[in-house]
Amino acid sequence: MKPPLHDASARQHSGEPSCGANHSRNDRLRGLALAELACEIAGLGDQSTQELRRAWRTSHHTGPRLGLGRDLIIRGVVDKLQQRAYGGPSRALRRRLQVLAGEFEKGARSFDPGGVLKTGATLVRQWRGQTHTVLVREDGFEYGQRYRSLTVIAERITGPHWSGPRFFGVSKRARAS
Repeated sequence: MKPPLHDASARQHSGEPSCGANHSRNDRLRGLALAELACEIAGLGDQSTQELRRAWRTSHHTGPRLGLGRDLIIRGVVDKLQQRAYGGPSRALRRRLQVLAGEFEKGARSFDPGGVLKTGATLVRQWRGQTHTVLVREDGFEYGQRYRSLTVIAERITGPHWSGPRFFGVSKRARAS
């Protein structure tokens, strides 16, 4: 029978951070702050729900929503801790997320990815075992000949009426440009 392992060494062998253990000089120089962050994150699971709510208030500057489960509170606190250590999302990404959240709140069932097709781009679609390739031109699309609409190309490929942008997986905004 093996002798019981010290808690810190058990964490070290399991891949968990060894919180409170003596760190070598290299550890201190390379990432003591990151090790402390890992220990802080590992310790969240041991905290009471009240303590987690306090941690949420500290990191988010507001209380968690009513009914928010313990697991989601931990995830929210961890996200803020990681943003503090590694940096958060860019302003452009935050704006895009706000737009998507607004569309979701309005009841939109799908979201426009906001991409615009550039001249020279190639659209590829598999249909019934055949690969179909369309080249985006300044004045339309090329699929054997020039077309002004992806919908016409989609109908040519499938037979019945299809939305061209939907068939090729592009947005309405991309079709307009």
